[in-house]
Amino acid sequence: MEIIKVVPRGYCQGVVRAIQIARKTMNTDTKRPVWMLGMIVHNRHVVEALQELGIRCLESKGKTRLELLDEIDQGTVIFTAHGVSDAVYEKAKAKGLAIVDATCPDVRKTHDLIRSHVKHGDVLYIGKRNHPEAEGAVGISDRVHLISDETDLEGLGDLENVLITNQTTLSIIDTQDLIQACRTRFPDARPQPEICNATTMRQKAVMNLRDTDLLIVVGDPHSNNSNQLKEIGKTAGIRSALLVEDAENLKESDIRGFERIAVTSGSSTPNTLTDGVIRTLEIYRDTGNFRPVPLPDSII
Repeated sequence: MEIIKVVPRGYCQGVVRAIQIARKTMNTDTKRPVWMLGMIVHNRHVVEALQELGIRCLESKGKTRLELLDEIDQGTVIFTAHGVSDAVYEKAKAKGLAIVDATCPDVRKTHDLIRSHVKHGDVLYIGKRNHPEAEGAVGISDRVHLISDETDLEGLGDLENVLITNQTTLSIIDTQDLIQACRTRFPDARPQPEICNATTMRQKAVMNLRDTDLLIVVGDPHSNNSNQLKEIGKTAGIRSALLVEDAENLKESDIRGFERIAVTSGSSTPNTLTDGVIRTLEIYRDTGNFRPVPLPDSII
């Protein structure tokens, strides 16, 4: 068995920054409750590690960030790396909450672009429906229109001075297809793709894999960029691709019979988890025994 350690993999700078902000907040704000408004980054292990430090996480399927704020009456609220709409910021401020903004700089850049453009035009925002990053961007203005697939273009009327941009963690392949669909509907629309560099580099690394039998993506099921890596693996000529959270979620049947196995991870996945998967594969290769490496004592 050959094990290919795909580079780059692991934390992007936006994730590192968000975790550092959360830890610093907990260390300095000891008298009031501290809340994450949703998963600080889309990785369960990271969130649980921060909860062990005392940070409370508000996450409820089907609830927006604006709705989640109703559950906080006092203390400090941390906005996650995915960003929030202006309405969320204003509501938190009106409730008297201390605000800590861990928005990824790349997401903030997209928000600034949208805020500037909606003063004199409409925005087609390509993003995943119900994803917090898309929720924050679309909530900036009623002139921002979410495009999750081509059917979302059908109900749009006449728009003015159209700009096309997108969620930072999407597939570069799928995004280009939707940009083309947007330009077919609005021929004068100006595209300004905003997929972040970390996402692009990881996706291109997977696309460049050759003669690979299996791609293992280490990441959380909630992580859009991790799921996109898996999907790109399926379309890049790789025989099989799977997403696992950690070594303990990997099964012998997942890897049996594959000769060339590549391992990558989403940008919100701790390197310790990816290293555990790689080490599990190495033990299996060298001994023939499948023994998943236990989770490390410290995740972050």
